This record gives sequence, structure tokens and C-alpha cells, in this order.
Amino acid sequence: MNRDQVEKTSTLVSRISISLPPHLLAELDHMVESRGYDSRSQAISDMVHYQLAEHKRELRNEVMAGTITLLYNRATRGLQGKLADLQYQHIDEVISSLHVHLTEDQMLEVLLVQGPAEKLKEIADEMIALRGVMTGQLQVLAAVIPPLHAPRGE
Repeated sequence: MNRDQVEKTSTLVSRISISLPPHLLAELDHMVESRGYDSRSQAISDMVHYQLAEHKRELRNEVMAGTITLLYNRATRGLQGKLADLQYQHIDEVISSLHVHLTEDQMLEVLLVQGPAEKLKEIADEMIALRGVMTGQLQVLAAVIPPLHAPRGE
């Protein structure tokens, strides 16, 4: 395939028709406007992507990318060390992390993760359950991060 054919293929869409009760259509139109979507199709496409990601997450062994977001009390003795140890124990899944000091005692940490959905959930649950973690959430996407380095010889 030449470059023009690849570009045309990647922009093709399939058209479908859906039927909605009037109240649901009105809610959809309100959401399209309030979120700034260009069209109903764009909003519905986002909803389908989200539901497909949720479906894949439920399948448990689908490899996905996502984030673990934690809000914690940095004054809790040993917590930062335990979080660092968990990240090291799961080095194959934890790609990167960023932490921000929100207040003197509150820290926001966001970890970029990739791996089987079930494994990511186990890591998130283990971190969120630590004493001093106020709240946390795992968000997965139906996407995979490309490898940072190709194996030698390729």
C-alpha cells in the first residue's frame, strides 16, 4: 500500500443507525454541547471506546495501558518507601510515575502502567489499601504503549 492508500484507509468510517427514545436523545444532545463534541457521532464513538475498554478489562488478561492515581498523606511513616518498593516489585508493569506536593502533607502520585488488566488491578488495589492512602483509582484504556526499545538485531 502506498502512503495515500494508507491515509485514506485510516480515515474511513462505517455508518450505523441507532434508535433512541426522545428523552435519551435530548440528554445526548445536552452532553454533546456541554462537553464540546463536534457531533453526536464523536460522543457516541467515545462512549463505545469506553465500553470496549471496560469489556476488555473484565476479560482480565487483555494487555492494557492506564494510570493509577493516588492521593496520600506523605507524613504517614514508611508509606513513600512502601509505594516505591511496590513500584520496583512491579517494574515490568510500572512505566513511569509523577508525584506532586499538593499541601504540606498531601501528595498526588500518578503512575503510568501497562500489563494484563487483572495484574494492574491487583497492583492498584495493593497500593490503595496501604495505610495513609486517602483515595486511589485505576483507569485503563484499550491501548498499548509501544516498546521504548526494539530488541537488538531488529
